[in-house]
Amino acid sequence: MVSSIKKVIVVGSGIAALSFAKTISKSCQVIMMTKKQCSSSNSMLAQGGIAAAFSAHDSAEQHVQDTLAAGCDHNDERAVQEIVRLGKHLVEQLVAEGCPFDQDEAGEPQLGKEGAHTTHRILHAGGDQSGKTLVQFLKSQLGSHIHLYEYHHVIDLLIHEGTCTGVVWKDETGHVHTMTADAVVLSTGGCGSLYETNTNDPSITGDGLMMAYRAGAQLVDLEFVQFHPTLLTIAGKAVGLISEAVRGEGAYLEDETGRRIMKGIHPQADLAPRDVVARAIFHEQQLGHQLYLNIHDIPHFSARFPAIAQMCQRAGVDMESGRLPISPGMHFLMGGISVNEYGETTVPALFAIGEAACTGLHGANRLASNSLLEGLVLGSKAAQRIEQLPKQKETSPPFSIQEIWMVPMISTSQLRQWMTTFAAIVRDEKGLQTLLHSLQRVNFQQINVKDITNEQIELSNQWALAVCLAKSALLRTESRGGHYRMDYPERSDALWRGRQIVHEKGHIHIMKNERIGAKWNVYS
Repeated sequence: MVSSIKKVIVVGSGIAALSFAKTISKSCQVIMMTKKQCSSSNSMLAQGGIAAAFSAHDSAEQHVQDTLAAGCDHNDERAVQEIVRLGKHLVEQLVAEGCPFDQDEAGEPQLGKEGAHTTHRILHAGGDQSGKTLVQFLKSQLGSHIHLYEYHHVIDLLIHEGTCTGVVWKDETGHVHTMTADAVVLSTGGCGSLYETNTNDPSITGDGLMMAYRAGAQLVDLEFVQFHPTLLTIAGKAVGLISEAVRGEGAYLEDETGRRIMKGIHPQADLAPRDVVARAIFHEQQLGHQLYLNIHDIPHFSARFPAIAQMCQRAGVDMESGRLPISPGMHFLMGGISVNEYGETTVPALFAIGEAACTGLHGANRLASNSLLEGLVLGSKAAQRIEQLPKQKETSPPFSIQEIWMVPMISTSQLRQWMTTFAAIVRDEKGLQTLLHSLQRVNFQQINVKDITNEQIELSNQWALAVCLAKSALLRTESRGGHYRMDYPERSDALWRGRQIVHEKGHIHIMKNERIGAKWNVYS
């Protein structure tokens, strides 16, 4: 008897994956695979919260406008409108279901403010442990048709006649397995590990991006990398993130003399968009200044931000001084796997959601606390879309897996050093060419899939992604949002909202914001 139940494999365990699993009906059997523990995700580390026009004094339209302004006119406005409006509904639903958001004295969700927002609209939980709280809440709501497997390292996709039919994965002992499915959903995060200083979970190594790329999917806008301005930094080493919500409560940036560095830089000063603040800090550091976050004006700091206070105490920071030493670090990739409004990639039966996907919501620079919102929406929409799709044919199509892997003979630390030096907050053609030349001169060793280690697979993915990112950054000869070129410091009207697509064969194109129906025109 042929089963009518669809089988879906979800790779990842963050907010987007859990939103998908919460939404999907029992007409689908869901296999969730994560290469580490289910708690190993960027979502678990999210401090600030989730943005939604929850207040009667706010509106979805104002949230849309703030998102577009932060994204530097590079957003897909239709995607922004839909995600913001649907996201508000999903957040209201979470509140109604009892998700433990922090409340004010009236018992309503307490709303915070973060960079580039024009009003208080950030719902948070556990003070500064919003992501962890949301993950735990969503996980508690999963049905019996959701099966979560930890330490299942998905290394590649099965493709038959251009359609995704399953995954290749390794177990804890290193044995290689395959599993077929009616659809595969990548929810694997971005690529923070490409940079020496980053806020990401160590497991986030760009795997999903490169699996999709090898399968023939398009990657888009890889040059737009967001650096969070405030990482707690001790003796030159970042030890953790200090949420933007801290500046939303009144903290401000200053140098060793007490000079406020954001005065006169931007109308929103310390709450300017992240790309503006990160570049201002980088500029001050280049001049030899030490940068601090002054928290003197925040009453009961340890109660409002318990996890951050504990992190500072563990690091030996003198909290009585009211000054936290900071520096920027890689935080979020605005680009990713090109998807439509349902999370569908250009490969049939392959979906991408969360940070791994590029929906057009974030544009050239993500508005604070919009990432959890996007994960909720895309997870939900992908689930609804997959329920509508027909099952794949009940056959056993022949497939072959990649037996020999080319592993670059370079250390992860060397790769991160090159990326941090040449493709970080500020870039130019000479540095990017040096980076690309260095990456392309690396030697390789050939390793059989049965013998390759998880670390070697991650390194192979990181190297390939670094090449794509460098090429994308070279092609965009303008400065916009998270992509700042010293040799092209101004925004270019010629590339207004131009989107760069990396095709499966490595060619990069500009996609301009000229639409015929719902399609982008592609210009080579």
